[in-house]
This record gives sequence, structure tokens and C-alpha cells, in this order.
Amino acid sequence: MLPTSAFDGEGFLVRLSDWAPPVAEQIAAGEGIAMTDAHWEVVNILRQYYLDFDSTPAMRALVKYCAQKLGPGKGNSIYLLTLFPGSPAKLASKIAGLPKPDNCL
Repeated sequence: MLPTSAFDGEGFLVRLSDWAPPVAEQIAAGEGIAMTDAHWEVVNILRQYYLDFDSTPAMRALVKYCAQKLGPGKGNSIYLLTLFPGSPAKLASKIAGLPKPDNCL
């Protein structure tokens, strides 16, 4: 379990290198999310996106990338909202240990 100093004021990791699956579980639990295989699938897609593009995707880019990687059944905003309520791009990015997407409030 990481100390609170490892996170910024919004709960995002300060250093990407601090991320590990147990840290993701810690962040998710703090957000009231019990991680399932479906959650991990999106988290891993997000981490791959970050490696490919050196940025955290906003919602539209996340939906498009998930559709490319996981198919249309999982590459849509409704599906992502069921996993990560409210703001899927922001919440999933937080759990994935990535910086907050630029256009998320």
C-alpha cells in the first residue's frame, strides 16, 4: 500500500513508476470499484495506449482505441460507463496509474 504522499490532490499517482497491480486495486477500492477481468482489460488497454502514444486518452480516443482492440461490444461509452461510472477516461486512467487526461475536469 502506497502512502498518501504518492498521490496528487485528485488521487492520481505522482510517479508512474509507482504503479503495480496491487496499487491499482488500492486506487480502485478507494473509488468503490471491485476490479474484475473486464476492468483489468480496460486498464491494460489504457496502459498500452500510454506506451503507444505517450499520452492519456480522453473519452473519445479511449472509446475508439477500445473498439479497435476489444471490438465494438466493448468499444463504446455505455460499456465503459458500466465499469467506470461518471468519467470512464478519468477514473480508468487513475486506476491505471496514468496522468489525468488533459480535458477531464
